[in-house]
Amino acid sequence: MPADQAAILAEVAEMLHAIRDHAGVDGEITMSTRFEEDLEMESIDVVSLAGRLQVRYGDTVNFAQFIAGLDLDSVRHLRVGQLVEYIAAALDEVGTPA
Repeated sequence: MPADQAAILAEVAEMLHAIRDHAGVDGEITMSTRFEEDLEMESIDVVSLAGRLQVRYGDTVNFAQFIAGLDLDSVRHLRVGQLVEYIAAALDEVGTPA
């Protein structure tokens, strides 16, 4: 069964709120929310997100590898939905439900 992207989005949004709430990010995080422009994420926030993803998904989701596969412009305009899709694909590949 394919990974549930809505459930993954909810988990990622919860992680992002935990990381960025101190900066006043209190609106809904959607698939089209951009990390840099909308959430104003800084490098330390990205490191925190990577750690939270590691704790939640283990080695199945390699955030560093995901980012490394993108060019600089793509990283700057990265959307939450792209990460959710990557996580879903990684979970599907190993047969792990979301």
